Amino acid sequence: MSEDTATLFCDTGMAARIERMETDAISGGVSTGLRRGKAEFTGFAHEIAGGAACFAGPGSPLNKVVGVGFAGVPTVAQWEAVEQAYTEVGAPVQVELAHLADPRIGADLTARGYRLASFENVLGLRPRGRAWPTSRSVEVRRDDENGFDTWLDTVVGGFAHPDDGLPTHEEFPRDILAAVIRDLAATGDTHRYLAYRDGIPAGGASLRMSDGIAALAGAATLPEHRRQGVQTALLSTRLGAAAAADCDLAVVTTEPGSKSQKNSQAQGFALLYTRAVLVKDPA
Repeated sequence: MSEDTATLFCDTGMAARIERMETDAISGGVSTGLRRGKAEFTGFAHEIAGGAACFAGPGSPLNKVVGVGFAGVPTVAQWEAVEQAYTEVGAPVQVELAHLADPRIGADLTARGYRLASFENVLGLRPRGRAWPTSRSVEVRRDDENGFDTWLDTVVGGFAHPDDGLPTHEEFPRDILAAVIRDLAATGDTHRYLAYRDGIPAGGASLRMSDGIAALAGAATLPEHRRQGVQTALLSTRLGAAAAADCDLAVVTTEPGSKSQKNSQAQGFALLYTRAVLVKDPA
């Protein structure tokens, strides 16, 4: 059995690669937003033990600590500095902690009063050496140069009407979602994809490739086009692009038990690890 068809196993080295890419994406999105944002918003992306503590403005989904646990354990002084930075902008501290990170961090955060808010799953797949079928009813186009507003409206419209039926600890206004999706789409080697049914935009997604990893993100389908194979078509197209770019790993992040996870696993993705979302409210 080849490496590409064997059951995918995630060790700490693989998790560190994925978390480093996630850190670069989130901090890059923050930096992009700050360059185009309002002067009264004081944002930041502070390095902490190989990860980053990020703030992109009030209510942003990018307001979180990511990537810690693979380059040492933050000191008490470092956590105090992070907590003070969020306190100054009136925001809670939200840490996304991979379960393969140094276990001492979870104990430290619990002792500091953090509470468990939710989980998210990171799934992976080897894209090389596989054929990804195309859909007869859904046309997917990569559109990096034109049609940005159409892509943005489609993706935001899909996210504004969640379909998983699962409770979430986070809900974001449409304008904030639009700003974040816009900023992340401008980060690094990110490509945009639009799916069409009968010539009408039905869904959208993005693909970011770096260091041999293809991160599949931002996938959303408009409500009236759901259950029509749009997500499967977007997934297959992006996996084909990842294979063509010789990426050795494709990853996607989902809510546990969601339709997104079900669709991803149906395409061959395997669960690599889980992130615990730990929150500390402002004092």
